[in-house]
Amino acid sequence: MQINLVELWINMGLPVKCVVLLLTVQAVLCVAVVFDRLFVLSQSSAAARAFASGAQVAMEAGDYDKVLAQIKAAPKPSHLGSYLELGLKTFLARKRAGDALERAAELARRALERKGDAISRDLNRGMNILASTGSTAPFVGLLGTVLGIINAFKMIAATGSGGLGSIGAAIAEALIVTGYGLVVAIPSVLVFNLLSGRIANYEAGLLNAGSELVDRLETGGTAAGTSASYTAEGQHAASAAVAG
Repeated sequence: MQINLVELWINMGLPVKCVVLLLTVQAVLCVAVVFDRLFVLSQSSAAARAFASGAQVAMEAGDYDKVLAQIKAAPKPSHLGSYLELGLKTFLARKRAGDALERAAELARRALERKGDAISRDLNRGMNILASTGSTAPFVGLLGTVLGIINAFKMIAATGSGGLGSIGAAIAEALIVTGYGLVVAIPSVLVFNLLSGRIANYEAGLLNAGSELVDRLETGGTAAGTSASYTAEGQHAASAAVAG
């Protein structure tokens, strides 16, 4: 059996058309969010890898001013670079103001926590659209079905006949709107879970890098295991998290 979607659209009542348009808007917004988040994650991952490889020597040598200069000179900004930049700037500013090493490192840790919250909000921008579409699209489609069934009953009342010939088009219209709602909702849920996992991995990598940085700052960069592990387990983890 072939279904003429154009004919169905022409014969749809205005309320059902509004439902279809709403589902279409939701679908378009979801596609835009997916492409935007994938672009942001891929760009930030590439920039983070470039920064991690370039800053490794300066970080291990404790030359934080050089690390900040490399962050500023980077051709493309990254979440990792801006995250560590705030921690280093806070630490150096407090040290130059005369604070003790432990106090300066503690203030840098607090600054990293606040920056991490801001980065998390930026990374999750638009994710609520995917979540809302995944949870509401089936019900929006069901609303279209209800409206279509109501239209079918009106046709029965108008014609005085309940045969399929008189209401078949209205029933098909109602069922197709339900199916459309599911077609919009199912991919939205799947992509939301996929992107949420990637963002969570990215955030975990950033937190690991920040923790490694604070450990280094608290010990003046001389703690055993910290100097060698920072870029390998901190910066690399943050940049590799997105690619994974």
